Amino acid sequence: MSSDCSSGNCSSGSCGGAPTELDAGEARMKRTISRIKHKIVVMSGKGGVGKSTVATNIAIGLSLAGKKVGLLDVDVHGPSVPRLLSMRDSKVHIEESFIEPVAWSKNLSVMSLGFLLPNSYQPVVWRGPVKMGFIKQLLSDVVWGDLDYMVVDCPPGTGDEPLSVMQLLGNDAQAVIVTTPQGVAIDDVRRSVTFVGDVGNQVLGIVENMSGVVCSQCGNVENIFGKGGGKKLAQEVGVRFLGDIPLDPEIVRSGDEGYAFLSVKQDSPTAQSIQKIIKPILMLDNDAAPSTKLRPVLPPHKGTIKVALPVTKGTLSPSMHLAEQYIIAVADAETKKIVSTETVDAPAYEPKAAASFLERLDAGYVLAKDVPEEACDALKEKHISLVKGITVNAPVAVVTDFIEGKLLAAG
Repeated sequence: MSSDCSSGNCSSGSCGGAPTELDAGEARMKRTISRIKHKIVVMSGKGGVGKSTVATNIAIGLSLAGKKVGLLDVDVHGPSVPRLLSMRDSKVHIEESFIEPVAWSKNLSVMSLGFLLPNSYQPVVWRGPVKMGFIKQLLSDVVWGDLDYMVVDCPPGTGDEPLSVMQLLGNDAQAVIVTTPQGVAIDDVRRSVTFVGDVGNQVLGIVENMSGVVCSQCGNVENIFGKGGGKKLAQEVGVRFLGDIPLDPEIVRSGDEGYAFLSVKQDSPTAQSIQKIIKPILMLDNDAAPSTKLRPVLPPHKGTIKVALPVTKGTLSPSMHLAEQYIIAVADAETKKIVSTETVDAPAYEPKAAASFLERLDAGYVLAKDVPEEACDALKEKHISLVKGITVNAPVAVVTDFIEGKLLAAG
């Protein structure tokens, strides 16, 4: 018997005793997370960029598309979601063993510390471990049920709350990072991109909020804060640019009054921008569906070809911008045999630089799982043919299937 057990200090439940309350909480949390298909963590390195508004409208948009959505507000010091959804007077139903989230609609359930405070003036003075414990409780004790998406609204920065959320939800949680066009915001948001990679997660994309102002009289968009900072950052760090959202007085009013902006202002520039951002998030659910259709890829007709495949740790990368190396394969399209292969280190990702790098290697084709839109355009300019949507992981098998006319791709 170990010294811990003999002294009565064993608390893991692994020595034959009853499971502890901690074990039970961990088990409940794992069960909760296992019932969530997609976890979207909305965050920013800068405060005041409209992150909560973006998170709330993403959740509403997904729910209006018929998806079951949970919106989790983990900003314990400044919970904004109850106000944005006009739910400040809502109270949660708490039992001894579970907590029910507040229903905003039949498809959208919401949980926030704001529902638990006695009034809107009550400050929350908690240190890191207490915040971590509270976030754990929101994932273990709240009865979320089966969700297509959980959207998490984090406070600004890279502190306790976003770190806890990423660690608890797991490496398949993806970040949507919100910025504004100005350079002072971009500098801080860049740190968020690094943070997500450091904790082992992926950035789904960057959103540029407050990208101009919609005139309430004529509907034109004036770029009084500048434009393009978010897109430039996305290109610099090699992640998807989800889109930009102009300021609209109506979205401010919708937040104060708690009505669904997307359902009543569908034709406005702001609503259309939000829908554009939501579209690739909806595609996550389509990609996960077993009914995803695969199309045959036409093989090269004749001659010797050179194919580039972006790889990470020896297998095809999830996306070209994540590639650590490229496998360059030379193949004979007539004999349908691979002549040679070599592995080269990938340069720091930038769309045009990546295309130029592959051009210098005389690559005529790129075969990949996914390629950012800007890189697609850059490859086209270099007259490099692109096949994306590939589902096979083994690079040599991809090339073999390609030259034999057996390769399938999604889309």
